[in-house]
Amino acid sequence: MKSSRVIVIAIVVFLISLDISEGGRIPRSLGVELHCRCIKTESKHIGSRIAKAELIPVNSHCDKTEIIATLKTGQKVCLDPEAPWVKKVIQRIMSSKTP
Repeated sequence: MKSSRVIVIAIVVFLISLDISEGGRIPRSLGVELHCRCIKTESKHIGSRIAKAELIPVNSHCDKTEIIATLKTGQKVCLDPEAPWVKKVIQRIMSSKTP
């Protein structure tokens, strides 16, 4: 009985560490994305640290627009699409995709 409790605790710790290491996202390596990728978002200005940003529009798996920024360190961060500075990032992404 005690060993099963240890196993459950180990699994919970592992899942929490995945959440922290992926910036609040479920890692893609676990399978196909069938839900929103961003669990929590960042609204404070981090624009100078962003290497690239990916805009994921509303789709059948997620009812909100998601912006995932890759920082110069390689870390991925989900941005709050309602933050004023993030709206400017979205405008830049959208204007760069227009032919």
